[in-house]
Amino acid sequence: MSRLPLIGVCACTKQIGHHPFHIAGDKYLRAASIAGLPLVIPALGEALDQATLLEQFDGLLFTGSPSNVEPHHYSGPASEPGTHHDPQRDATTLPLIRAAIDAGIPVFGICRGFQEMNVAFGGSLHQKVHEVGAYGDHRERPDDPVEVQYGLSHPLHIQPGGLLAGLLPARIEVNSVHGQGVERLGQGLRIEALAPDGLIEAFSVEGARFALGVQWHPEWKVHENPHYLALFQAFAEACREHASHR
Repeated sequence: MSRLPLIGVCACTKQIGHHPFHIAGDKYLRAASIAGLPLVIPALGEALDQATLLEQFDGLLFTGSPSNVEPHHYSGPASEPGTHHDPQRDATTLPLIRAAIDAGIPVFGICRGFQEMNVAFGGSLHQKVHEVGAYGDHRERPDDPVEVQYGLSHPLHIQPGGLLAGLLPARIEVNSVHGQGVERLGQGLRIEALAPDGLIEAFSVEGARFALGVQWHPEWKVHENPHYLALFQAFAEACREHASHR
């Protein structure tokens, strides 16, 4: 009998009271369970044995987060005071993304995970998309209920000939809950979808079986949106295929 795929879900760090914790959002873990058994990967950086870790997993999910990638990783200007960073997550995910893709493990990056993938491949980020003249404001309104924040926000234009074109219609609607975005696209990444203002909303890694990053949040009520579900089902198929070849 085939083994259930194991899906690594990256953790963020958070101080709760006097103690630091490693945490992963419920919505990501539940969505990851579409592909297999989700297990949280602690943000321990160099203390993790990456080679041993990658031998165990059949897919990796890099989640969204309240924090942003520290800009020194892409030679960007210093963040404004008060910007939320998670250096332990950076130290874990940035090398892990490249190692996983080099090992042929399916990778799915969402929001911060999408931005991490771009940085891992040598790309850079706009720290405030809404202050760049060409783009609109992609942030949620903080006073809105969460159902409104994660509601459909703008069209998504799927580029022909790519991974997403085989999974989704040419134009769908997605949510928009982010302040940062791709400035310079990383080497070896293929644009898969654009927002109406031209901002990159999805890319894939050229030559990979499944290595996809999306700027929106398809994990949100994934079973209620067939387009969101299609992405996780494709990720699941790739993870099952990887597990079957062990």
